[in-house]
Amino acid sequence: MEIFKYMETYDYEQLVICQDKQSGLKAIICIHDTTLGPALGGTRMWTYENEDAAIEDALRLAKGMTYKNAAAGLNLGGGKTVIIGDPRKDKNEEMFRAFGRYIQGLNGRYITAEDVGTTVADMDLIRQETEFVTGVSPAFGSSGNPSPVTAYGVYRGMKAAAKEAFGTDSLEGKVIAVQGVGNVAYNMCKHLHEEGAQLIVTDINKEAVQRAVEEFGAKAVDTEEIYSVDCDIYAPCALGATINDETIPQLKAKVIAGAANNQLKDVKHGDIIHEMGIVYAPDYVINAGGVINVADELNGYNHDRAMKKVELIYDNIARVCEISKRDSIPTYVAADRLAEERIERNKNSRSQFLLNDRHILSDRIGQ
Repeated sequence: MEIFKYMETYDYEQLVICQDKQSGLKAIICIHDTTLGPALGGTRMWTYENEDAAIEDALRLAKGMTYKNAAAGLNLGGGKTVIIGDPRKDKNEEMFRAFGRYIQGLNGRYITAEDVGTTVADMDLIRQETEFVTGVSPAFGSSGNPSPVTAYGVYRGMKAAAKEAFGTDSLEGKVIAVQGVGNVAYNMCKHLHEEGAQLIVTDINKEAVQRAVEEFGAKAVDTEEIYSVDCDIYAPCALGATINDETIPQLKAKVIAGAANNQLKDVKHGDIIHEMGIVYAPDYVINAGGVINVADELNGYNHDRAMKKVELIYDNIARVCEISKRDSIPTYVAADRLAEERIERNKNSRSQFLLNDRHILSDRIGQ
């Protein structure tokens, strides 16, 4: 992999390779963009096939966080860490404390959090060495379980997408097909049920399905049947890539809005559903409630304040739809444009500020 060429092409700022022989730490910290503020992004621990695969994942995920944080309206840039190792057997206290010291050495340019393969307990170990970590134990000022907050954001974003498709954001009487009824989706279904929506659910976990049936009056269907049911809204809330060549012909929904990551199997599928007239709420915009929530920890966590920020996901989805219509582009492209326009505005403001600063300094030297 030609790392410098790749970083130059996609405008990455920094790649930090970290190792600690005693603990076995092998970590890659990637900072994509800090135009809007310090880079925030979680630490993933995974058994990568090789070092190149780990670096590529760190690069990909860091850029994704830049766009997610920017589109969410946060004054934060994007970054990510990957640790090479098996999270079930390779963890130890020394590893995460050594990693914490590397984060501290970046002096606030990067702030970490939980991700795949890491836990609250791991974040607590990192916190012993640095303040630049979120998602720690509640005793240390954490925001706690992010699932209800993420779910509320998805619910708000779904209402905005519904308004674009149906002319009203009311979900009363709307039939919503929910794929996956895990922690986030369960809380989302609670909001939908309270508003009077009719739920159709599926999940490989039969207990989760039964709970939705009993508590929300949901109708249960088989996992492969969820794509073809008569519904107004399809809510993918489990695995990614469920919008693909096989499922798109089956969809009857006018809106796709759910909590899952990487919902489009390929960008071409975003083009196809756009041409079909389906309103798609881009995943990293609608499911940003979790990152908005942990970002509030940086100011001394206040739940009410965090929830007010999460409510703005409604406005973010509405803005994506506006850009989609303005530029005649699919919403997945419009979401990127929303993030890019915000970053570019701030880059221009910063450049003008530095230019003015130089003029003032030159004038003083001239005097």
